[in-house]
Order: sequence, then C-alpha cells, then structure tokens
Amino acid sequence: MANHKSTKKRIRSSKTRNEGNKYLHKTVRNAIRNASDKSTENSKDKLADKNKIVSMIDKLEKRNIIHKNKAARLKSRLMRKSS
Repeated sequence: MANHKSTKKRIRSSKTRNEGNKYLHKTVRNAIRNASDKSTENSKDKLADKNKIVSMIDKLEKRNIIHKNKAARLKSRLMRKSS
C-alpha cells in the first residue's frame, strides 16, 4: 500500500487516465469493425469514414496509447479492406 500522499495521488490519477485510454481504444476498435461490416454503396461515405477512423488512430498514436507500428498496421489493413 502506498504510504506517501503523492504516491496515493499517482495511483488515483493513473487509474483515471487508464480508464479514459481504454475507452478511446475501444471506440477505435468498434469503429474499425463497423467500417468493415458496413456495406455502403456510396464511395464518398466510405472515404469520409476511413478518414475519420485514420484520424482517431493517429490521435491514439500521438497520445502513446498504441505503438506507432500498430497504428501503421491498423491504417494499412483498413485501407486494404475497404478498397
């Protein structure tokens, strides 16, 4: 158990940050899955969805929630699937 005041605060803040990161990561995973399941005919909608998901992946990478190589792999697979 933590004995110092600062250590207790670090535990609280890291738990909050971890929950937020998990939420963001799960949101991106759901978006990727829904994009691959969705069979929209309009190519403009597909392009807009792709761009939105790529932006979400880039934000996760920037915040160090996912590794840069994983981000690149996710984006590559997304582009391959929907082509």
